[in-house]
Amino acid sequence: MELLVNLDIDDLEKAIHFYRSAFGLEPGRRFGANGAEMLGASSPIYLLVKGAGTPASTTMSQSRTYERHWTPVHLDFVVEEIESAVRKALSAGAILEVPVSTHKWGRIAVMADPFGHGFCIVQFLGRGYDEISE
Repeated sequence: MELLVNLDIDDLEKAIHFYRSAFGLEPGRRFGANGAEMLGASSPIYLLVKGAGTPASTTMSQSRTYERHWTPVHLDFVVEEIESAVRKALSAGAILEVPVSTHKWGRIAVMADPFGHGFCIVQFLGRGYDEISE
């Protein structure tokens, strides 16, 4: 099985610039004016232009918004050193929602991209999640 990550965005060039600047991802294939593949993470990230206010699905009444929104699915970017990664994301236009905190398994910063999608930057410590697994 292969995992693909798709992010709805409203401005393709702005999204390419953000994910390149914040995480060092590089554009792969382009899909006309409405999509781009970003490479360099463990899975490709596809940026897909979808207009604000358009229906999120034909089976629901909710429409797309690019203001900060909550969803139970988000991206975690695992890094070797969290402080510099957070600074890099902030300088690219990310918003820091919860400053770096330390837990038994590692360190985490909760952030949002310029399109309202939440993400975390994670630095594992010790055995990572194995520190809390049973």
